Amino acid sequence: MTDEIIWWGGALPHLAQLNDHAAGHLQGHIGIEFVEVGADSITARMPVDERTRQPYGRLHGGASVALAETVGSVAASMVVDRTQFATVSMEINANHIRPAYDGWVYGTATPVNLGRTTQIWSIRIVDESGKLVCISRLTMAVISLDRK
Repeated sequence: MTDEIIWWGGALPHLAQLNDHAAGHLQGHIGIEFVEVGADSITARMPVDERTRQPYGRLHGGASVALAETVGSVAASMVVDRTQFATVSMEINANHIRPAYDGWVYGTATPVNLGRTTQIWSIRIVDESGKLVCISRLTMAVISLDRK
């Protein structure tokens, strides 16, 4: 982590802005909410409940990936001029380290590389005690809006 602000325009994104689009989308359906913005990171949390558990009572791996993709994608969109560019997912991978059964998990996205046409983000998902649940890497393409 650094003290240098990476966000477009040099200001931290507002949490309300990040949470505004939750209703009616996957983020809202599974209870993801953004809780912290740093100079070079964004953190969101997700409940481990009936919406996000698999039949054995553990956090569903797909829910972890949904959290990782959500926080990473939103972070990626915040480092470009959104009047000229869009960021779209190219690839995501995840290693599931330990189960979570209840409470909240927290996903924090930090940049690995912020290129002109490609971004790579690392997303660490931890439980409420800070134990690593999943680590994910997300590759994003930066495309001109006129190509959209």
